[in-house]
Amino acid sequence: MKSLERGGFQHNPLMRATLAWTLLFAAGLWVTNAAMYFSRMDLTPKSVRAYYLGDASEYSSPKSAAALLEVSHAHLATMGVMILLLTHLALFAPWEDRRKKLLVAASFGSALLGEASGWLVRFVSPAFAPLKVAAFVLFQTALGVLVLGLASFLYAASRAGRRRAPSA
Repeated sequence: MKSLERGGFQHNPLMRATLAWTLLFAAGLWVTNAAMYFSRMDLTPKSVRAYYLGDASEYSSPKSAAALLEVSHAHLATMGVMILLLTHLALFAPWEDRRKKLLVAASFGSALLGEASGWLVRFVSPAFAPLKVAAFVLFQTALGVLVLGLASFLYAASRAGRRRAPSA
């Protein structure tokens, strides 16, 4: 962590490479998360209700508690770790503290609301469907800002490191 905090990663190609690969995987999460969402629903509350509550015209059944539990089990672990990693890296970026706090809150909050809202739609009230849509949009936005912002920071740091490196 000292390398990130003090900028030493700029002079360490292996560290820059591991950070770049991590961001590539995070970008993959960003893309596949959107693809999975849009393969099941769209950005309308009606589609969210149909997905979780079933739709007779599509011959789909309501989601079971067991099915939602399986998804939550995987999402809570993987999303939590990925968001922790990205927001932790963002703390070392030269961004204002307000932006960092907003990204941390938006990332964790929207991921948690997104997970909870499916349960709420299915077992509490269909009125929670707009929350699912809003949480998804906010999460994708926050994740995109983190991935693209950190990639930009890494690129700028890499260029700065090459300029400072002694010539042979």
